[in-house]
Amino acid sequence: MQERSKRVLLITGFIASVIAIGFAMYLVFFASEQAPTPPGEKPTGVVPSGTLTPSQTGTPGAGGSAGTTGDGALPEASPVASGGVTQTIALTTGPVQNPTLSADGKSMNFYNKEDGYFYTIDKDGNIVKLSTQAFPNVQTAAWNQNAEKAVLTFPDESKIVYNFETQTQITLPKHWDDVEFSPTSDHLIAKSLALDPNNRWLVTSNDNGSNVTSIQALGDNADKVQVSWSPNDQVVAFADTSSIVGNNTSSGFDTKVIYPVGKNQENFKGLVVEGFGFASSWSPSGKTILYSVYGDYSQGKPLLWLVDGTSANMGNNRHSLGVNTWVDKCTWSADTVVYCAVPQNLPDNAGLQRTLYANLPDTLFKIDLSSGRSSVVAIPQTETTMSNLSVSTDGSVLYYTDTFSGQLKLIKLK
Repeated sequence: MQERSKRVLLITGFIASVIAIGFAMYLVFFASEQAPTPPGEKPTGVVPSGTLTPSQTGTPGAGGSAGTTGDGALPEASPVASGGVTQTIALTTGPVQNPTLSADGKSMNFYNKEDGYFYTIDKDGNIVKLSTQAFPNVQTAAWNQNAEKAVLTFPDESKIVYNFETQTQITLPKHWDDVEFSPTSDHLIAKSLALDPNNRWLVTSNDNGSNVTSIQALGDNADKVQVSWSPNDQVVAFADTSSIVGNNTSSGFDTKVIYPVGKNQENFKGLVVEGFGFASSWSPSGKTILYSVYGDYSQGKPLLWLVDGTSANMGNNRHSLGVNTWVDKCTWSADTVVYCAVPQNLPDNAGLQRTLYANLPDTLFKIDLSSGRSSVVAIPQTETTMSNLSVSTDGSVLYYTDTFSGQLKLIKLK
């Protein structure tokens, strides 16, 4: 009898367990289903067919990035730059290389690596070939002032000067590096790099490569010389060949000297700069030099500086502009106005390893050099890394290359 009672209890317990498990499964798989949606109502949390998923709200990073409106929504992009989120317009569907402002001050020339042709975008937005001749695998194109001629460099280091107006070309020596045009476009400057360091020179020539003149011996320092022909025709390069010359007691910065190389071998006063990574850009008149350097004083970030650049006052009135970016991300709009793409949230020591931060999104700044004031002009509506900046002659449009896509784009300034 006792054995039978045990069996009954076991069977009863088993049945109770099955019922409990079944009820639990019901709660998990069936009880959580939503009730049917009444007619005429849309289910909450479901996007109706044919619409886009709504943007998620949030707080973008600091440093000039787009903020949110009072209700948490992203601000609407303005068609014209006014200091906030601004629309950008793509001029090409694919990547471009070596863009430059053309002679009319409003069209853009560029190279299309996909088909090997050079193009221009006219005032109506039409893309037109500059030449019927294709140039496959151009590595670099150094344009002259009016963008009707360019020095083209190919993978095998061969180089030509091509005139897009006359559709003619001239071959240059392979051992010429960093070839650029003079401000008047009738001369070239280059580093003539022979195998023997004793025969390495900074040279000038006519724009067809004739009448070569040696300017400065380079020796083993060719990589420390930056070709940079001033608009006033006085300086042709900068030599970053000095070591740290000590601590500037007035500023507390480590300093070094950059030597301007005169066209006629003049001995100009050196530029005393604070830090490392010197790179420069002449003002349109050649009166001043915009440059960037980095050091401990800037937490290793690149910092823009301005200094006088004529023979009479070379190196005078040196002062920081307080903007952390590299000078090649800037462009001149006038002798006292510069536009710069400034990386958002640039970390300390970015100047030491620039490539690590090459894809940081940029904010567009305007710097008034007469007052020293800088202000945000535009935050691109889509996070963008900007390069190859150019401003139209009338100051109405800023062109740039979108580093992410390689496309040529513009922002309306007015």
